[in-house]
Order: sequence, then structure tokens, then C-alpha cells
Amino acid sequence: MSKRVIALTGAAFLAAATTLTASSAYAADGPTGRELLDKCNNGTDTCVFHPYGPPETFRGDIHQVGDTVFNCTADLQRSTVKWSETTGESNSFGVSLSAEYGFSDVFKVSIETSYQHTWESSSTVGQDDSIDVKPGEKGWVERSTEMNRVKGQYEMHFPDRFYDHYIWYQEFEAVGPVKDAPGLITKKTAVMSPEEKSQHCG
Repeated sequence: MSKRVIALTGAAFLAAATTLTASSAYAADGPTGRELLDKCNNGTDTCVFHPYGPPETFRGDIHQVGDTVFNCTADLQRSTVKWSETTGESNSFGVSLSAEYGFSDVFKVSIETSYQHTWESSSTVGQDDSIDVKPGEKGWVERSTEMNRVKGQYEMHFPDRFYDHYIWYQEFEAVGPVKDAPGLITKKTAVMSPEEKSQHCG
């Protein structure tokens, strides 16, 4: 959920008490978060992204990659699971930071300048994994993708009043893949169900 904060400076300082009391009403009648972001370097004097800290690395949900292999023989079988997966990004407003938006450039430059980190909008990883499957069992590969999360706030200064204010702030959060990171790979096996035996072993 996005959060907007209104800031007043200069002449508006004397009316601060009244304005702060009415800030919720202003926010309700003000621009949407996406409308604000679209104005970044497209109608602003300045637009800056202030990250709250360096990118946080974490692992995403565990999920299967590649096909399931089935051992219908009477012997232990070593099978190769080939897989390739492309992981994209997500953010507060569901827009791609790879697109040529003003706010996306500001975001990426800020992260690179502040933390010497290049933001990745997409990463494709693939490999061949060998897995030993016992007779009457199935095997598969699971992956937990390595991801980065960044939280911060855009600060936008307008030359003229925009929805009655010269300065606006917009919260923003983005999640993107760690480039070329294989993530956590787990190989699993289990006994085939009667239905699976019938379907795959005849």
C-alpha cells in the first residue's frame, strides 16, 4: 500500500498547525502515487529517490523448476533435470523499472550511487541437475530465487503548486532478482502414486 506525505515550507510555515490538521484531507484529494511518479523529471524542478538503506537480500518462495522425472525400472536411476528460469521484478505500483520512465532512472541511479549496486529488472538462470531416483519413485528440483528488496521515498519539488503544494513525497518499494544467482537448489524424491505409475510406467 502506497503512502503519501505532504510537506510545506516557506510562507506556509505560519499555517502549519491548520495544514497538518488537514493533511489527511489534502492526501485524499491529492494525486495518486502513480500520478506523482509520472511527474518525476517530467514537470518537477527536482526529483530524488532516498533509499532507507542498502538493498536487502532474501530468498523468494520455493518452487519447482524443470520437469519431474520418473523411475519405472527396477534399478536406481540417475536422471538429469534441465531447467531455465527468468525472474522479473515487482514494485509498489506494478510498473517495470526497465521501462524508460523518469522515476525508474532516478531510482536506479540512486541505488548505484549510494551503494555501488546495479539494479536488475530481470535475470535468467539455468543449469542441469543430476538426481538419483529409486525404483518406483519420482524426482524433481526446487529453487528458491535470490532477490533484492529496496524501500525508500521519492522527494519531488515542483516549480508551481501541484495539488496546492510545491513539495511532495512518495513511498516506494521494489523487489528484483540478484543477477545470475542460482539461488537455493534442492533435489527431492518421493514414491509415485498409483495414478502416476499408471500414467508414466504403463
